[in-house]
Amino acid sequence: MKKVLIVEDDLIIAMSTERMVERLGHQVVSKVTTGEEAVDAAVNLSPDIILMDIRLAGKMDGIDATRLIKNQVQSIKVIYITGNADPAYREKATGSGFEAFLIKPVRFEDLKEII
Repeated sequence: MKKVLIVEDDLIIAMSTERMVERLGHQVVSKVTTGEEAVDAAVNLSPDIILMDIRLAGKMDGIDATRLIKNQVQSIKVIYITGNADPAYREKATGSGFEAFLIKPVRFEDLKEII
């Protein structure tokens, strides 16, 4: 069983993602809505995987949060989840240390394959 941190500022998407993660037999250790909260939760909870939305509430987006997290805890796997397939996001994400890139809405099968 893997520990999963969900970083998503849309409550309905966060709850749906949580249900999928639990159906896969993994534990959601926390759900947070901002990049700043993601950094704190990653350092304090040591999840195995972070499901990271790219566009977040607050000053820090998911890519910037990932860079900070990876500077402190390299072993955490980050899977980006975004509703925007804009190539500029992928370009910005390059070099941030992510494992995969999923487009919303996330399908159970895709999440199962990646986790």
